[in-house]
Amino acid sequence: MKIEHLHSLFLECNSVCTDTRKIKKDDMFFALKGDNFNGNTYAEQALNKGAKYVIIDEKQYKTSTQAIVVNNVLETLQELATFHRRHLNIPIIALTGSNGKTTTKELINAVLSQQYNTTATVGNLNNHIGVPLTLLSMDLNTEMGIVEMGANHLKEIEFLCQIAKPDFGYITNFGKAHLEGFGSVEGVITGKSEMYDYLIAHHKTIFVNGNDAIQLKKTNDAKRFVFGNDALADITIDFIEAQPFVACKYNNANINSKLIGDYNFGNIAAAIAIGSYFKVADDAIKNAVENYIPTNNRSQIIKKGTSNIILDAYNANPTSMQAALLNFEKQTGRKIAILGDMFELGNDTEKEHQNITDLAVSINMNPVILVGENFYQSESDSNKIFRFKTFENFKSEFDFAQLKNATLLIKGSRGMALERVLDLI
Repeated sequence: MKIEHLHSLFLECNSVCTDTRKIKKDDMFFALKGDNFNGNTYAEQALNKGAKYVIIDEKQYKTSTQAIVVNNVLETLQELATFHRRHLNIPIIALTGSNGKTTTKELINAVLSQQYNTTATVGNLNNHIGVPLTLLSMDLNTEMGIVEMGANHLKEIEFLCQIAKPDFGYITNFGKAHLEGFGSVEGVITGKSEMYDYLIAHHKTIFVNGNDAIQLKKTNDAKRFVFGNDALADITIDFIEAQPFVACKYNNANINSKLIGDYNFGNIAAAIAIGSYFKVADDAIKNAVENYIPTNNRSQIIKKGTSNIILDAYNANPTSMQAALLNFEKQTGRKIAILGDMFELGNDTEKEHQNITDLAVSINMNPVILVGENFYQSESDSNKIFRFKTFENFKSEFDFAQLKNATLLIKGSRGMALERVLDLI
C-alpha cells in the first residue's frame, strides 16, 4: 500500500496506538515487534477492542479487510509520521542534549502554548518509536510542534531528524551521558551535533546558549539565534540566583521559577528565548515560566514529615549528578544525599562512580547513602558514607530515623527507581 493511501486511512482514525491495553475506538494499531513480543499476534485483539485498522507485517494474521499488511511495521510507522509531518506543514522545533531535555521541552511548550496551539512530546517518547508517535499525535489544529529527541549512540539523532525534519533546533548541553554507546564525551558531542548538521545542511535556524562555548563554536557558520549574557547574544537573559529556586532577568523583569538548581537556568533561558523569537508577549513568557511546576521525579520539591526532599530520581549521569550535588551544597541546615547507580557508562563506570563518591565526601552533608552495585564498589574511608549493594539491602538495613529533620537529595538513574525512598520516610 502506498503511503499516501495509508495516510488517508490514518486520517479516518482518532489516534495511533501500539499497545492493545490502551486501544480506544477507531484507533490505528501498529503491530510492533520487540525482543519478547510480536505485535502481529495482537492484531485481532486490537480489532475486537475497537481499532479501525491494524498494520501488520505477517500475512497469517490478516483476518479482516481492516488488517493492512506492510513489509515492516516499524518502518511504515516512521514513514507515515514523516508524510504526516509534511502534510501538516507546521514549524517543528527539535531538541536534544545530555541533560535537561524533558524539562526544557516542557518549559518551551508552556511558553509557546501561551500564544499557539502546540503539540509536544509526551513524557520521554523521544526515540525511533516515540518521535513518530509524537508527530502522528499532531492534527490540523496544531500550529507548532515540539519534538524531543534522545540518543545513546551515533547516527541516532541524524535518523530522528530525517523522520521529523525540524525547522528549528536546540541542544541543551553536552555531558557524560550514555558513554557506553557514544564511547566518550567527544562521541557525545559528535552524536548530539548531528542535529546541528541537519539544520545547517537544510538552512534552518538553531537556538544557541551563548554561555556555552561548544555550542557557539559548533554553530559559528549557522543560521542561529543566540541567547544569554554573551556579547554575541541576540537577546540578553541574566541569571539572578537559585536559593533554592532559579530566578533570572529578561527585558528588565525578574522571572521567578519553581525550579531548583543553577543548572536549570539554561533550560529556562532557552524557553524564554524561543518564546521571544516566536513573538510571545513578555508577560505571557513570565507567566508560563513562573507557573511551571516540575513533575515526574524531576527536581521536585516535596515535604514529608520533618524532611524536605529534592526528588531528582528520573535519571542520572556524571554531569547531572555533579551539578545536583554542587547545587545541593548551597542548601542550608542538615543535608543528606541518597544517590543511586548511574547506568550506560561503559568503561568509565568505575571511574565516574568513584568521582561522584569523592565529590559527595567533600561536601558538607552527613550521611551520604550510596545505593547500587557500582557505588558499592567505590572506595572511601569517610565515616559518613553508607553503601548498599541493592535497594532491598538499603530498605532492610538502614535506620530511616536518621532522615528526619533534614533536607534530602534523592538522585539516581531510572533503573534504580529511587523514588521508592519516599515510601520509607
